[in-house]
Amino acid sequence: MDPTPDKAYSPQTTEDEIYAFWEKNGYFSPHDKKDAKPFSIVLPPPNANADLHVGHAMYVIEDIMIRYHRMLGDNTLWLPGADHAGFETQFVYEKHLAKQGKSRFDFDRETLYKDIWNFVHENRGTMENQLRKLGFSLDWSRNIFTLDPKIITTVYASFKQLFDEGLIYRDNRLVNYCTKDGTGFSDLEVLYVDRKDPLYYMKYGPFTIATSRPETKFRDTALAVNPKDKRYKEYIGKTLEIMGLLGPISMTVIPDPEVDPSFGTGIMKVTPAHDPHDFELGKKFNLPITPIIDFKGRMDFSWFLSQKNIEPKYRERAEKYHGKKIAIVRPLMVEDLQSDGLLIKVDEAYAHRIGTCWKCGTVIEPLPLEQWYVKVSPLAKKATDAINKKQVTFIPKRFEKTAKQWLSNFHDWNISRQNVWGIRIPAWHCQNCSSKKLDNSITQQLSPWIITDGAPPTKCPTCHGKNLTQDTDTFDTWFSSGQWPFATLRASGKDDYKNYYPTSVMETGYDILPWWVCRMLMLGIHMTGKIPFKTVYLHGLIRDSKGQKMSKSKGNVVNPLKMIDQFGADALRFALVFGTAAGNDLSLSEDKIRGMRNFANKLWNIGRLLLLSLENAKTTGREIPFYSESLHAALSNDTDKRLISEINMLTSSVTKDMEKYRYSDAAKKLYDFSWHRLADQYIEENKVRFSEGDQEALSVFRHVCLTILKLLHPFMPFVTEALWQKIPRLTTNPLIISSWPSQKKLLSNSR
Repeated sequence: MDPTPDKAYSPQTTEDEIYAFWEKNGYFSPHDKKDAKPFSIVLPPPNANADLHVGHAMYVIEDIMIRYHRMLGDNTLWLPGADHAGFETQFVYEKHLAKQGKSRFDFDRETLYKDIWNFVHENRGTMENQLRKLGFSLDWSRNIFTLDPKIITTVYASFKQLFDEGLIYRDNRLVNYCTKDGTGFSDLEVLYVDRKDPLYYMKYGPFTIATSRPETKFRDTALAVNPKDKRYKEYIGKTLEIMGLLGPISMTVIPDPEVDPSFGTGIMKVTPAHDPHDFELGKKFNLPITPIIDFKGRMDFSWFLSQKNIEPKYRERAEKYHGKKIAIVRPLMVEDLQSDGLLIKVDEAYAHRIGTCWKCGTVIEPLPLEQWYVKVSPLAKKATDAINKKQVTFIPKRFEKTAKQWLSNFHDWNISRQNVWGIRIPAWHCQNCSSKKLDNSITQQLSPWIITDGAPPTKCPTCHGKNLTQDTDTFDTWFSSGQWPFATLRASGKDDYKNYYPTSVMETGYDILPWWVCRMLMLGIHMTGKIPFKTVYLHGLIRDSKGQKMSKSKGNVVNPLKMIDQFGADALRFALVFGTAAGNDLSLSEDKIRGMRNFANKLWNIGRLLLLSLENAKTTGREIPFYSESLHAALSNDTDKRLISEINMLTSSVTKDMEKYRYSDAAKKLYDFSWHRLADQYIEENKVRFSEGDQEALSVFRHVCLTILKLLHPFMPFVTEALWQKIPRLTTNPLIISSWPSQKKLLSNSR
C-alpha cells in the first residue's frame, strides 16, 4: 500500500481489498495455541432463501466479540452456517412459483425438493458474500449448512435417542393448521390478533347458544354448562333432541367448570374436532371427534351425503355447502338458519382474539392430525436447573426470568411439519399391518412405528414384511436448529467439539428467546450433558428514527447493503452499536449512518495528518522514535503527559466495557476521545509542533493513534486496518491479529 493515504477515505475501494487479504491469509481461523483459552460462537444461521436484511447486520455484535478475543490471543472460532429454514423457505419458493403461474402441487416430491435445493444454493452464495461485505470475520473454512449430511445424521440420532427414551411420541390430537400453507405449527408459531366478527345467537333445543363459528355446528357432539350455573343444573346428563340445519340430532349436556356463565347465554356447544378445549372435553367424555372442515379449509359433508334416505331439503343444503370455503358457507348458513327460525340475533361487533399463521396471516384451523411430539417437561426442567445454578448468564439479566417463564409454560412440542423442504422424519410404518380408517380420510396407524437413525429398515418387526413407507412429514426447523451448537461443532472439524463446546456466547435477538434459545438449552443439555453456551447475549430490534417497526409497506426499511455501498461497512457497524445497550431496541436512520461515515473520515484525516507529519520529519532528517519506557520517563510537555494519562485510562475503561459486554459504552468513549479530545483539542493545539518535527509530540501522537486503532478495530475493522498498515510500527502483523492494548503493554502498542 502507498504509505500516504488519499485525501478522502474511500471505503468502496478499500473494504473488499482488506477483507480478501484477511481471508486469503487465514486470519479468521483459530490457531489452537496450547496455552490459550478457547472463545467460540456459532453464527445464528441466516435463512438461505433471500438477501440479508438489516436485522442480520446485528451480527456485528458477534464480530466485535470475536475480534476482541482474537486480539487477546484466545483460540477464537466464529463458525458460519446457513439455515434451510424449512417452512419459511418453501413459503418463499411458492411465491417464486406463483410469479411463474405455478404451484407446489405441479411437482412431485422429489422434483420440488430438488428445485428448492437449487433455489436455496443460488441465494446462499449471495447471502454469504453479503456477510463478507459487512466485515464479519467468520471462519469460512468451516462453513455449515443445516442440510449437510453430518448435521442430518446428528438430528436423526437425537430423534431416535429421544424416542427410545420415551421423550418423543406420536399422537392424534388437534394441531394448529394453516389451510393455505398446508402445514401444522407449534403453539409458539401462532400469531394472535384482535378482531371483530359477528357473534351468532342460535336456538339449540330449549337453549340459546352464542358462537362466532356457526359452521362447526354440524359436528357438535355435546352441550356444556358450568355445573354451578343454577339455570342449567337440571339438564346436566340429559340427552336432548336439537333441531339443526340438516335435521334433528341428539346431544348430551355435560358439566364443564371452564364454561363462563357470563359469556353469551352461558351454554357452550362442544366441537371436539375444531377447538382445543373441546378436544379435551371430547377425550374426557368419550365424544366423537369428527371434523367438518378439511385440510384445505373446505367444508366436508361427504359423511352426510353418503347416507341413504336423506330428506331432499337437507341433501340439497349439504350439497350446497360441500367443498366450499368457510367464508362462502357461513352466509349461506345464516340464510338457512333464518329461514328455519333458528337464528335469534347477531352481534355484528364481537371483539375477540383469533390465531393466525405467523407467515401468511390465514386464520389457524385447529384440526385433528397424527403428529410427532416432544415431551418438553423433563427437558425444560434441566434447562431451568442450569439457569438457576448460574451455569448460563443472560445479558441483560432480566431475560433470565423471561426464559424461565417460557420454560415453565411450554406444552409438548409438535415437531412434525407437512412440508417437502426439510429433514424428513426417519419413521416408517408397515403397509401390510392393519390400520383403521377414521372419518374425514384420517388413517390411524395400528402397527408400531419403526424409528431409525436415518437408514431405512429392512423389514417390519411385527409381520416381517418389507412393504414399508416413510412418514412424509419433515421436522420443524426449530428441532434441527435447536441442536445447532453441538451439531455444527461435531461436523466442522475433528476436534472442534472437544475444543470449543460449550460455546462461549449465543448472541441473538430477544424476539426468538423462546423459539430458539430455550430449545437449544433444552436439547443441548439433554443430548450432550453440557450447556450449549455459557452466555446468552440478546440484542433488541432495529426500528426507524421514530421508533417504528421497519416494514416494506411503511417504506422505512434500511437496506444494509445499500448503506454499505453509500457509506461503508464501518459506518453501518458503528451506527448499530452506538447509543444502544443490550436488550434494548435501537433506532437507525440514514442520518445516523452518515454521521458515523463522518467519524470514519475523521479517523482517516487524523491518520493522514500523522503520516504527513512523520514523512515531513523524515525529509528534514529527523527520526521519530517509537514510544518507550525511556521516552515515557523523559516526557517534558504537560499536554503530552496528560494525553498519555488519558489514553491509558481510556484503554482501561474500554477493556472493562468489553469484558462486561457494554459495547455501546465503549463505542461512545472511543468516539468522544478520538473526535473531541484527540482531534479537536490535542491536534489543534500541537499542529505547529508536528510541522516542526517535534520528536516527543510525534512519538506521543503515533502511540495514541496506534492505541486508538487497536481499541476501535473490533467496531470499525476496515478503516483501522487500512491506517494501521500505513503507519510505521515495530510489528509486521496486520491489525486483525495484533495484541489488544493493556496497562502492561501500553508502551508497546506499535507491536
